Amino acid sequence: MTSTSTRRQAVLFLVLTATLWSTSGLWIKVISWSPLAILGGRSLVAMIVMWVYLRKPNFRVTGLQLLGAVCYVLTQVSFVWATKLTTAANAIFLQYASPVYVVILGYFFLKERPHKSDWVAMGVIFSGLFLFFGDQLSLDGFWGNILAIVSGMTFSVVMLIMRGQRDNSPANIIFIGNIIGLLVGMPFVLKETINLPNLGIILYLGTFQIGLSFILYSIAVRHVRALESNLILTLEPILNPVWVFLVIGERPGPLALIGSALVIGAVTYRAYVSASTPEFEAAHG
Repeated sequence: MTSTSTRRQAVLFLVLTATLWSTSGLWIKVISWSPLAILGGRSLVAMIVMWVYLRKPNFRVTGLQLLGAVCYVLTQVSFVWATKLTTAANAIFLQYASPVYVVILGYFFLKERPHKSDWVAMGVIFSGLFLFFGDQLSLDGFWGNILAIVSGMTFSVVMLIMRGQRDNSPANIIFIGNIIGLLVGMPFVLKETINLPNLGIILYLGTFQIGLSFILYSIAVRHVRALESNLILTLEPILNPVWVFLVIGERPGPLALIGSALVIGAVTYRAYVSASTPEFEAAHG
């Protein structure tokens, strides 16, 4: 059984993970590289970061780890292309339907049952996200919307497999995923302009937004159920435009502010429940 203090640390790591993930939108707006070049460049840097963390990566890859790694790459690629083919709001909103998939798949494959607090948090979070992105959501961009849904599904599979591998090395899945991302994206990197600003952004994205964030997540997922972690990570789409506002000056509307308050409140509630409940009670209560 995981102690309450360990779960508090895990929740803190999840909040830090969401914060680091949320910075991608700003820097991807700034960098001039193509989506697949960004995938290849940051995968190279993240692979090195994961190598240092793992020290001796395990290259005896299981089928489950390979599935998780492939879904990790598919999540990134499908989300990037979704934002090209539909609105950014549609892409984020549909990707963060992932708690629904986690509830269904987590029950069957991990035997992790959702609790009343999960349902309450999920309902408030979806309401908040709808308000936050409501005036930007559209029925346009059919294939982009489909790709965003696929991104949410593959994202949930990554989370579930990493949770299922909690007694082994969840981070190994991301290490393998970055090798695949490097192989897919490197030919596109070679076509791009490698100047100091672009290089600095790729180094940041690979080191912190992907590398460090997934190290923190791989530690946290050992002690927090897949659905709990997924709900806490919905801070990401709310924080993403905050950085854009602070740097570029894009100001959210009043409904978006109400929506963000709902999401932050629900995530805070879910995080508090997670942090104050021992793992055994969280899994069986």
